[in-house]
Amino acid sequence: MCQKLNDFFENKSVLILGFGREGVSSYNYLRKYFPDKDIAISDMREVSLTDDSHVIIHSGEDYLEHIFDYDVVLKTPGIPLVNVKIPENVKVTCQMDLFLKFADCKKVGITGTKGKTTTSTLTYELISAAGKDAFLVGNIGVPVFDIIDECSGKIAVIEMSCHQLEFCEASPDVAIFTNIYQEHLDHYDGFEGYVNAKLNIVKYQTEDDVLIYNADQDTTGIIDFSQYKCKKIPVSAEPENDFLRSLISLNDRLLGSHSHQDIFFAEAAARLFGANDEDIVRGVKNFKGIPHRMEPVGVFGGIEFYNDSIATIPHAVECAVEALGNIDTLIFGGLDRGIDYGGFIDYLAVCPIGNIIGMPETGTKICAALAERSCGKNIMPVDTMDEAVELAFKYTKKGCSCLLSPAAPSYNAYKNFEEKGDHFKKLVKNH
Repeated sequence: MCQKLNDFFENKSVLILGFGREGVSSYNYLRKYFPDKDIAISDMREVSLTDDSHVIIHSGEDYLEHIFDYDVVLKTPGIPLVNVKIPENVKVTCQMDLFLKFADCKKVGITGTKGKTTTSTLTYELISAAGKDAFLVGNIGVPVFDIIDECSGKIAVIEMSCHQLEFCEASPDVAIFTNIYQEHLDHYDGFEGYVNAKLNIVKYQTEDDVLIYNADQDTTGIIDFSQYKCKKIPVSAEPENDFLRSLISLNDRLLGSHSHQDIFFAEAAARLFGANDEDIVRGVKNFKGIPHRMEPVGVFGGIEFYNDSIATIPHAVECAVEALGNIDTLIFGGLDRGIDYGGFIDYLAVCPIGNIIGMPETGTKICAALAERSCGKNIMPVDTMDEAVELAFKYTKKGCSCLLSPAAPSYNAYKNFEEKGDHFKKLVKNH
């Protein structure tokens, strides 16, 4: 039991805002320790908890209006409050904030626009290989409240999204900041708001804490890490250390300089918890790869297919193309969140990919821009994944590869990137 967390909730009215995976986790935790406490739940969708007489449900279009009626709003990631003015007497917090403040364990937090999941998983593998008792939680799919009762004296490796960090007023003992690019601009008040949410991972660190950051990305005018009190470890994708360079050939699911840097981020963190060379080698070898991240689907009709549906920004697509090589067909496109695709259009116009298949919304717009350039590509805007896969089989050269890498979120047509990637894999395998 986390007594400090329970003391926080004691004698306060609580509203759980959003009843997805994390909202359900929050409800289960509160009900476990406060069986007779009235708990309010607010969600646009209908919520049914008919067997609980101490629950108050707010649902429908006006679900946000009820946040003014409670002492504590326990917000689920993904619900934007950018245009909502929060009264001073209402405390908006989240699982991540309360875990960082109250959980009795060491915490390693990983954030960044891309590379979070790979770096988090690698960090967990390397720390575990050193014989340490660790948990892999957070944005990777396990809410932190699910393990807060059993984490005492252990190490929590936490993937942290911008949405989970947005309302945090605490930072982890060790923070890894992989990179920063334009993303989620619809959720925040522009790029600055997105960056500020990310920076909560380091903002509250002390002189005893550690920040591991990307030494290769120039963040001038965006982030100045020197202003923070913590110890700092810069990590490059091209290290001078022979041992680090030897790690990149140990696992064929870690291709490309961006994946190599993820290894080095994890290595730096694991060293802080006593991992030695042998532990690190073993941990890198144990890495099984991340579903939907440069995931091999197989060879069908003489074509190698890869699922990279987790790639929701242009930079991630470019990294995948560089890492995999031999890409003859790219399938991309998704929800338009207002980011600047000018550089990506320039890249597609000159890269060696012969077939460009664009799906709504961003893909079809980019296809139109490429068509105006007469860049010599086979440019094919489509409406559905079915059409995209059919054209991929028709036009991709035998012995070459087809890559699904959206460069945009999937919410305009799918529930999430996993659903999009699974649909792609199913269509390829059933063709």
